[in-house]
Amino acid sequence: MTAAPRNRLLRTQIPGPNSVLAHRRTAAAVSAGVGIGLPVYVTRAGGGVLVDVDGNQLIDFGSGIAVTTVGNAAPRVVAAVADQAANFTHTCFMVTPYEGYVAVCEQLNTLTPGGHEKRSMLCNSGAEAVENAIKIARYATGRPAVVTFDHAYHGRTNLALALTAKARPYKDGFGPFAGEVYRAPMAYPLRWPGGAQACAEQAFAAFVDLVESQVGASRTAAVMVEPIQGEGGFIVPAVGWLRRVAEWCRKHGILLIADEIQTGFCRTGDWFAAEHEQVVPDLVATAKGIAGGLPLAAVTGRAEVMDAVSPGGLGGTYGGNPIACAAALAAIETMIDEDLCGRARQVERLFRPRLEDLRRRYGVIGEVRGRGAMLAVELVTGADDLTPNPMLTAAVNARCHRAGLVTLTCGTYGNVFRFLPPLDAPDTVLEEGLGIFEAALHGAQAR
Repeated sequence: MTAAPRNRLLRTQIPGPNSVLAHRRTAAAVSAGVGIGLPVYVTRAGGGVLVDVDGNQLIDFGSGIAVTTVGNAAPRVVAAVADQAANFTHTCFMVTPYEGYVAVCEQLNTLTPGGHEKRSMLCNSGAEAVENAIKIARYATGRPAVVTFDHAYHGRTNLALALTAKARPYKDGFGPFAGEVYRAPMAYPLRWPGGAQACAEQAFAAFVDLVESQVGASRTAAVMVEPIQGEGGFIVPAVGWLRRVAEWCRKHGILLIADEIQTGFCRTGDWFAAEHEQVVPDLVATAKGIAGGLPLAAVTGRAEVMDAVSPGGLGGTYGGNPIACAAALAAIETMIDEDLCGRARQVERLFRPRLEDLRRRYGVIGEVRGRGAMLAVELVTGADDLTPNPMLTAAVNARCHRAGLVTLTCGTYGNVFRFLPPLDAPDTVLEEGLGIFEAALHGAQAR
């Protein structure tokens, strides 16, 4: 296998002619409901660079939406997958188990926050982890209600969509959704009506008021929260808010579920984002970066909660597939040996000063936020006008794509750029990508 190059190179316009032809096949074969952000068709990838069918080499600031944290073809992952595939690809853990599943659960029980005794179960996707976490919480507590937050994103299955906040494109036309789901205001400092200084206290008070007045604490099984919201706009809650929510839940026998699907596995500079405020969730849902690009997800939690479910109540035919488990063990080994938590913090030290400089120079960046290699800028109308600016966001995104930089937007209002580079990308690649983003922002502003 030839390693992917580590530099940008454009041989054609983006997308190139071979990608255009491939996209015609896609239109004829794939549901139009499957959206595609940048229709370049990839043949190789690694080191923060994607190579397409036209020979173009694009810089990757998306990591497949925070999946390829260790890289697109990390050597340990590639070797582990090949070895496991040569032995067996499937037996179903619930029928005839295998050691790899157990080893992944042991790693999760050790790595997730808290020193208490834990158990884990494996499944296929983030949405599946979310649904299983809710099932477990309801079974263990005997309570029906679940509380989530404005701007939340928890997946695309029915219960996960009930928990997700954004209507278009995720929820519109797909209802009715699962019941007994309630939504509290998010501690969103930039947009909190009382101002950023009052955000933590006031958002916590609003959360308590909603639970007590509309739900009932004694009826609430769980509160599900992203320690840093993902699709909702990389919203970092006001400092102290998450800890207060966790303490209040513990007081009332409500389970705190941390959705660490996008934030987990070194992405924020810690193994898990909840660690930043020393919050220990009762249950943690993980996926994305866990297995170097292979489909795997998990729920990890307090032993007494996870073991409350009767045998056979959890599982799934493909959950904890042996190849995905081998990939996860190799990815975790890579994260430890290469100190990818430290690398994520290095990425922040490279990105944040550049992004803050852009914020000072251009009046359209309302905020730079995030942690580690999970950073974002929110584009607004002007320095004194925080009105979301999705049109400028789309224009900048299109310019980045044409220049060979894969960027992702997000946010309830479609006005946030999220930066999620793979952690094997060298600084030279990251710096070039930041230069492209700056040029795109300048060019879109100048029009």
